[in-house]
Amino acid sequence: MSGRRPPVTIHFDNMVAGVLAGGGIDPARLFGGRSAVDAADTGGPAVAQGDLARRFHQAFEAVRSWREAGDLGFLDLPADRSLAARTREAADALGHRRFDDVVVIGIGGSALGAAALRDALLPPGWNELDDAARGQRPRLHVLDNPDPDSAGALLDRLDLGRTLFNVVSKSGSTAETLALFLTVWGRLEETVGPGRARDHVVVTTDARRGFLRGIAEEHGLRSLSVPGNVGGRFSVLSPVGLLPAALAGIDTEALLDGASSMAAQCETPILLQNPAGTLATLLHAADTDHGAGIHVFMPYADRLQGVARWLQQLWAESLGKARKLDGARAETGPTPLPALGAPDQHSLLQLLMEGPRDKVVVFLGRAAADRDVAIPSPFPDNAAVSHLAGCSLFELLDRERVATAEALRRAGRPNLTIMMDRVDVRSVGALLMLFQIATVHAGALYGVDPMDQPGVELGKSLTSGLMGKPGHQAPAIPSPDARWRV
Repeated sequence: MSGRRPPVTIHFDNMVAGVLAGGGIDPARLFGGRSAVDAADTGGPAVAQGDLARRFHQAFEAVRSWREAGDLGFLDLPADRSLAARTREAADALGHRRFDDVVVIGIGGSALGAAALRDALLPPGWNELDDAARGQRPRLHVLDNPDPDSAGALLDRLDLGRTLFNVVSKSGSTAETLALFLTVWGRLEETVGPGRARDHVVVTTDARRGFLRGIAEEHGLRSLSVPGNVGGRFSVLSPVGLLPAALAGIDTEALLDGASSMAAQCETPILLQNPAGTLATLLHAADTDHGAGIHVFMPYADRLQGVARWLQQLWAESLGKARKLDGARAETGPTPLPALGAPDQHSLLQLLMEGPRDKVVVFLGRAAADRDVAIPSPFPDNAAVSHLAGCSLFELLDRERVATAEALRRAGRPNLTIMMDRVDVRSVGALLMLFQIATVHAGALYGVDPMDQPGVELGKSLTSGLMGKPGHQAPAIPSPDARWRV
């Protein structure tokens, strides 16, 4: 993997009190009593003297111990050439020309990563393009909710004889995914015949256990394995995300190269040289020291909306915990909120500017767009629009990002910006790895286990009971109180 500079950088000056008028972080906590300029000039060990730098160093050591224990398998994925090769070989063997459509059936981390890669790296409106515009590659759908309206409509309009279903569940026992799989399997048997249904299904699941692994072996389904130490929400760079990406023609090798470059940069315990550490430490301090526990992730690119939704699960499920690592009661964790610039300037910005000081905005920007659209000048003498003429849509959108960040700064509202060179395969790989590493460092800073999710298990158990699953008792659900009905 390449050791080139990651095509993603963090601009965090709007988090620092020396720039921000109120609510920011004291520069001395980062720079050990020096100003940002002095620290940048002198560099080296002096930067590591601040309180936040020392706090991060402790978190870094905790993350190092987790990795040495084999708990952070996502960090090994960019270098796992054999797994990546098996995934590409599976995509080649399936043959994209055999299928007009690929449907990923999964939920949470088993679906959000594939959707993020599709939206970020395939041309906009991919599924609406004709075969020639897609280079004969299949349309890529993500079916992540057992809503009969949307699921039924999708299955009704697909030619099942020309459709491949990628059923994804790390545990192999996710109720929503299994329900959709059973629905699809039944339709395939009716449409293509019982003996051919297996040719239209590929399973991505645990290597040894779970219902899906058993079905794959019993029926001879093509399958790929998720490494045992890679959790679902950290699995985007495993076959969970790479198989559908490869089928659609995304360069998965470049994706992993970008991730590898970011992982290499985040191996240092020096805070201001570690982008993931900087991100995690500043957001943790904003929450725990300044009461800003709502973290708004706001890309200024339609193509990155899926990344913001993927990040919402990663941040919330990893950091929202009832107990700390030592068993002490915690009930801690920031609240992630996906947003989109510029539309959410017209829905959220008033609240961000003048509402409670409990929010930090993380902007996602890009230095250039893949294409641009010039703004013409049909009304040159009209002062209402003359300033727009001669500019482009990207220039307007990016200047709105800059202006929004500056408006927040002037209002004393902390924000930072993550800049990508452009939304391309290598940059997206680096961005995904940045957020994953930041998440585990944030877990260490909060003193919680970022890899588990005990809080979602009760809901799963209750659902199993309500559905009559063997071994699960039907729960007693109180009837709604008639006094509170309207």
